[in-house]
Amino acid sequence: MTPMPTLRAAAEIPVSRRPAPPTWVVVALACAGQFLVVLDVSVVNTALPSMRADLGLSAPGLQWVVNAYTIAFAGFMLLGGRAGDLYGRKRMFLIGLALFTLASLAGGLAQEGWQLLAARAVQGLGAAVLAPSTLTILTSAVPEGAARARAIATWTAVGGGGGAAGGLVGGVLVDGLSWRWVLLINVPIGAVVLAGALLWLVESRAGGGRRIDLPGALLVTAGLATLAYGIVQTEAEGWTSAETLVPLAAGAALIGLFLLVEARTKAPLMPLKLFRLRSVSSANVAMFLCGSAMFCMWFFMTLYAQNVLGYSPLDAGLALVPSSLAVILGSKLAPRLMPVVGARNVAVLGALVAAAGFGWQSTMTADGAYLTAIMFPGILMMLGAGLSATPLAALATSGAEPGEAGLVSGLINTSRTMGGAIGLSVMSTIAAARTGGAVSPEALAEGYALVFRTGGGVMLGGAVLMLVWLPRGVVGRD
Repeated sequence: MTPMPTLRAAAEIPVSRRPAPPTWVVVALACAGQFLVVLDVSVVNTALPSMRADLGLSAPGLQWVVNAYTIAFAGFMLLGGRAGDLYGRKRMFLIGLALFTLASLAGGLAQEGWQLLAARAVQGLGAAVLAPSTLTILTSAVPEGAARARAIATWTAVGGGGGAAGGLVGGVLVDGLSWRWVLLINVPIGAVVLAGALLWLVESRAGGGRRIDLPGALLVTAGLATLAYGIVQTEAEGWTSAETLVPLAAGAALIGLFLLVEARTKAPLMPLKLFRLRSVSSANVAMFLCGSAMFCMWFFMTLYAQNVLGYSPLDAGLALVPSSLAVILGSKLAPRLMPVVGARNVAVLGALVAAAGFGWQSTMTADGAYLTAIMFPGILMMLGAGLSATPLAALATSGAEPGEAGLVSGLINTSRTMGGAIGLSVMSTIAAARTGGAVSPEALAEGYALVFRTGGGVMLGGAVLMLVWLPRGVVGRD
């Protein structure tokens, strides 16, 4: 098979004469930044009751502890990716991480509910600037071929591990210290990574004197943020309420206007020609579908363990440790398979393995045993997630020009994040419709089971889409 074109080194315009650091240092720094970003999507979940009691948050206010981060994260990610291309990948990494770290400190010290919500929004903004830079810096530092595939696999595994570790880390910190430490723990870690990035990372950019497309940046940021706002409203207001439909329609209109502006401007924020690249368009759609199912897995598995089986938050986090290890195993196994059978086939295999896990999990009952109701189906779901995410990330970044590296990295992160937000809202509606307001363990188990059956169907559909649409080329061959 003809090898897929891979993303060339993005250091087209070096702006530092310092020698390049060891590759493992760059990979470690990029992965540390990615871990923090993904961890904070879920780590606060176990701390929400304590936050409410301490700060007097209302139920809607409590929901916004999570939503403020998610909306800012999704809304600003494309802008963060393009800013890295134009103004420097290292610079954006440092700015994003500094914002994230300072906001974590402010949130951990918050004395009022509004202070915590504002800090979470700034955290999301910092994450949106930081996340695209982590992948761009990594792909810029590692040569084409198997080495880059392994580096992307490590990045994927760390991201998956961060999402998986959120419940466990949050449970340990809340039980052992206080809710404030789910945010304060980011401060020393962020400071160490900042120091390492300042010392070792080499600056590069692909701006060529271009300026950022301000109208496009404003439109896409406002559009994605408004869409994300509408999506998170569905949990409290439902899909047919004006509070949901108005922001969804407004967000769609803003995205449509953004596409019109990008088609006409000379230096667009997101060149639409990118979507003519099969590798970029197909991998992003596939990542969107996988994200919509996989993000729900952690959420509903935690609910099942606590609300149905009676686990404590810490016990629920510990119960998912094997799943966390499975996603790392799948991510590290994928680059070994990609040069042999092709990135597309590995992604399809991962989707099918995950679908089998979702199907098994959908047989859950109110008195399920740990091994058969949580551990083994969770391992299958997350093993499949690791197998599919690595080749999808490699394909998504394989066809773009070096000057678009940050943008493409932001796009694949946006696809995963928006897929997760939409998937969680849809699945929450499905579960609520099945339970009909009942809160008995039997009713909740039925609702959660339907969610996993639906997720299995999504993964099967994703497998078919990948088989038909993803390029056949082999990514990751030396």
